[in-house]
Amino acid sequence: MRFIISLLCLVLFLPFGSSAQKNVLLICVDDLRPELNSFGMDYIHSPNIDSLAAEGRPFFRHYVQAPTCGASRNTLLTGRYGPGSNNALFDRAKAIARDPGSIVPSMPAWFRNNGYTTVSVGKVSHHPGGRGGPDWNDSTIPEMPLSWDRHINPEGAWQHPRGAMHGLAHGEIRGDASDMDVHQSVEGLDSIYPDGVIVDEGLSQMEQLAADGDPFFLAVGIIRPHLPFGAPAKYMKHYESVELPIVAHSQKPDRRTTWHSSNEYMKYNNWGKDPNEDQYFAIETRKHYAACVSYADALIGKLLEKLEALGLKDNTVVVLWGDHGWHLGEHAIWGKHALFEEALISPMIIAHSGMKHAGQSTRAMVETLDIFPTLCDLTGLGQPEGLHGSSLVPILDDPKQPGHPAIGYFPRAGRTIRTDTHRLIVHNDGFTELYDHRLEDAETLNLAGANRPLVKSLIAQLESRLSQTQWPW
Repeated sequence: MRFIISLLCLVLFLPFGSSAQKNVLLICVDDLRPELNSFGMDYIHSPNIDSLAAEGRPFFRHYVQAPTCGASRNTLLTGRYGPGSNNALFDRAKAIARDPGSIVPSMPAWFRNNGYTTVSVGKVSHHPGGRGGPDWNDSTIPEMPLSWDRHINPEGAWQHPRGAMHGLAHGEIRGDASDMDVHQSVEGLDSIYPDGVIVDEGLSQMEQLAADGDPFFLAVGIIRPHLPFGAPAKYMKHYESVELPIVAHSQKPDRRTTWHSSNEYMKYNNWGKDPNEDQYFAIETRKHYAACVSYADALIGKLLEKLEALGLKDNTVVVLWGDHGWHLGEHAIWGKHALFEEALISPMIIAHSGMKHAGQSTRAMVETLDIFPTLCDLTGLGQPEGLHGSSLVPILDDPKQPGHPAIGYFPRAGRTIRTDTHRLIVHNDGFTELYDHRLEDAETLNLAGANRPLVKSLIAQLESRLSQTQWPW
């Protein structure tokens, strides 16, 4: 009888809509630099992300595997190194169709197989809503088969997921990119841009999951600050009179590197201006990027507020993840797709109730690969065989614990390894770049010729890590 009474008390005092097993809320943000107040950029208005950082563990040295959306998200969602192209998950889907048993389950598939309801809203995999076809809405071409109970992208006024991906205010979609402004600020509600509609659907899905009462894995993908940089005007107001910090090493490299001509940015309507030559236009672009960050932050705040209002906060692991960095003029690049630091580092925060040393940041070097095993440990599921990352639970318990070197790659550029002190870049033809991050020169002074033993050692580490993979998965 005493046992029955104790059991009833336990059930009565569980939060509404939760179970004894921890839920997961994964928030993915596209093209997000560590350009946040809580990450040391005090001119950025990001109060909601900053609040999450104060309750969790901000990772100041989180590195992605690839400086492009599809390949980076492939790593997040599979926990494995993989192809470096945006088609990575679609290629994986074809492999599953040929031989389902040969492929390691994706992260949402693993949670789904273990009793979770899995829901994706917005841009979580490469295509918002996770489908192929010309307009990314062909349900016969799933990006992640066997993974999601619901894989959703609300189209709103933007006609289809492809339209939402590159949409501006009030339903404007991209046809010829040169006819679409590279940045925009329009008066109106959050819902005049695609992300407002996406997050509204995320809130609705969270309510449904809470009512169902089963453990859930909810992923919400916010598109901004991806190009074009458009956000409601109220977020631009934060930056009207702000003096921006000087861009470090803004000159185009005078030597061989993975520099590129910022084609994605330059193909939009720039009104005939080049930010590398027009400092005022460069500042304008940076402010519109910042406004998009503040817009994303406000939407993240809605998700976190809803989680608490539903009584789910104490029973949910929250992960905020930027899919890669973005150059805002460093090395005279406006975009990603290089193997410099700015393209490969992004913010990550993990928060859960009862975290030790909550709010303390860590400078341990970690990778996107590490998220899958970490969530398995935090929810008690155990890990599937074949993951390439390491659980971050020791660092969540103690922010002073060490991390590990980070691997990156991009097909047309090569591959790279970042250690605590150095970055080595190996081009596809074997040419090497070596940078010492202890020096003020950082990634502007190639030391490869002067330190061949270190180059050789780092190449061995890089090849050893990548040899663990059986490409493409």
